[in-house]
Amino acid sequence: MSEAASGLETFRAETRAWLEANCPAEVREPMPSEADMIWGGRNAVFATPAHERWMRTMGERGWTAPEWPREYGGGGLSREQAKVLASELRRIRAQPALNSFGVWMLGPALLAFGTEEQKKRFLPEIVRGEIRWCQGYSEPGAGSDLAGIQTRAEDRGDHWIVNGQKVWTSYADKADWIFCLVRTDPEAPKHKGISFVLFDMTTPGVSTRPITLISGKSPFCETFFDDVRVEKANLVGELNRGWDVAKYLLAHERTMIGAMGEVMGGAALGRTAAKAVGLDEAGRLDDPMLRARIAELDVDGAAFRLALERTGDLAKAGRAHPALSSVLKYYGSELNKRRHELLMAAGGADALEWEGERSRDGAAARDWLRTKANSIEGGTSEIQLNIIAKHLLQLPGA
Repeated sequence: MSEAASGLETFRAETRAWLEANCPAEVREPMPSEADMIWGGRNAVFATPAHERWMRTMGERGWTAPEWPREYGGGGLSREQAKVLASELRRIRAQPALNSFGVWMLGPALLAFGTEEQKKRFLPEIVRGEIRWCQGYSEPGAGSDLAGIQTRAEDRGDHWIVNGQKVWTSYADKADWIFCLVRTDPEAPKHKGISFVLFDMTTPGVSTRPITLISGKSPFCETFFDDVRVEKANLVGELNRGWDVAKYLLAHERTMIGAMGEVMGGAALGRTAAKAVGLDEAGRLDDPMLRARIAELDVDGAAFRLALERTGDLAKAGRAHPALSSVLKYYGSELNKRRHELLMAAGGADALEWEGERSRDGAAARDWLRTKANSIEGGTSEIQLNIIAKHLLQLPGA
């Protein structure tokens, strides 16, 4: 065994021992619904005290962002060590210790474009789950054509005054801060004159209004800015070059949305199906067709996980094609939709209940309806397929 392999095996043994000692039993169960996800933030709500303890413990170790530098609160792990950690978390079926737009999207952008002061101020809080972020990108007239944003930032010397509106702002009503695209030069071509800024959601002039979806839930919001003061110290990247930051972040967002397809696996499906259809004499689901569909999803999920790892390796080596994030976003969205279709099929009549204690207030049905937005948010599936056709497959006429 090589020295590197031996070192990884030692790391695996130490990681396994630490997780066995620190991962609560309550978070080793399949996640019942999206409502049980750990988001952190100033006003965090946890499903159980164990969920809060799990976030705090992992955050203190830096393992909510394992590959970020230690100096910014991260785990400082190598790519290979991070893979070992991920595999050990899967082995014990641990729920994610933190779901965070800060970890998934803003953090990588700050590491690439942020000042040293910004990194030291925001990244450790993100890792520990102390600050929850939302994304101010889409507007009523600028969805797929994101560069058409009209929210303006007027220069007032040491700060800007921001006016405008964003839409489909995920969890804006629960977020502490927002990373936001604003137009700082209205005379420039639309891809120019855009800047990327950060500000607190409690700043005077910021208001939100949830958008009720078909599921009855409101993860998306309309967000309004009325003479909002934004300090210039919170500009990320260069003035009027925010499109560079936005594109970089979008690649991480699309990968993140795709990776959400991994969150709830076959274990949750199997348990749900077992309650509805029972087991045969061999201890298998007493519905061979449903059993086959669940197995097929598990195989596809494993293949997708390997694709995510490979893309991460390529990105780390600076060899990832920019369009790969669109591949992951498209396939991951479809995978997550399939998973929830199967959860509905596996749950039988109980899955159709909309309210009541037995159905956890219709969690299965509401989460299933929520997944319909996966193929819209972060860039529609049609947009992703166009990107893949043009930039990856280089199809004629694309």
